[in-house]
Amino acid sequence: MEEVTLKGLTFVPYIKRDEIAKQVQRVADEIRRDCQSEEPLFLCVLNGAFMFAADLYRAIDMPKSVITFIRFKSYDGMQSTGKISTVMGLNEDIEGREVIIIEDIVDTGLTAQRLREELLTRNPASVKMATLLYKPASLTVGVPPEYVCFEIPSRFILGYGLDLDGQARGLADVYVLKPEVTEE
Repeated sequence: MEEVTLKGLTFVPYIKRDEIAKQVQRVADEIRRDCQSEEPLFLCVLNGAFMFAADLYRAIDMPKSVITFIRFKSYDGMQSTGKISTVMGLNEDIEGREVIIIEDIVDTGLTAQRLREELLTRNPASVKMATLLYKPASLTVGVPPEYVCFEIPSRFILGYGLDLDGQARGLADVYVLKPEVTEE
């Protein structure tokens, strides 16, 4: 698919599925190498990270590990609202466990910082973050993720789990908003 049009906006391919697969495997290898425990807890942040989490979790291939899910909401359309609400929380006991958060994208860092702070109150052995996409120029709070598949500029993207008002999550590639062409 060369272009996708949603809500009057046109998106073009940005990162192809084969490159995503290579980077997911690289990050999985890094996590497996760094893990001190055979039973880490992977915490997938829904909804956007579900595709990345599934591929990453399979690639990590640690039979005693556990994956669970949490859901925050901070976007409205193409913009971060700056407000984070918990839609589905964590029920597992994480005391003394190695926790790896799986995110689709780290943008401003607000959600990542809030989640890290909340998890640290539960006394885990460690908390690290893996993300498919990281926008270093947009980071305003918190710390960069430990595991990053791709660093990208501050542009709106979708596909491979990321959406525009719930649409386009199923695209196998990552797409970016097509720049407007102006006539001179």
